[in-house]
Amino acid sequence: MNIDLRLIIPIVIMNGILLLIAGVDLIKRDKLNVRGGNKLIWVPIILLISFVGPVVYLTVGRTE
Repeated sequence: MNIDLRLIIPIVIMNGILLLIAGVDLIKRDKLNVRGGNKLIWVPIILLISFVGPVVYLTVGRTE
């Protein structure tokens, strides 16, 4: 079993960038501008559902 790190490293970097963007946005955003009105619900979604969680927050979780 030979794992090619050239494929894994960009995915890990993209996941880290998405986590950072979603986390910073959640911290800066007022709770009234977050779907559901509760920021604490979004923290485990962003952190525990890797790669998909930040994308779900950034597309569905924010209200403008």
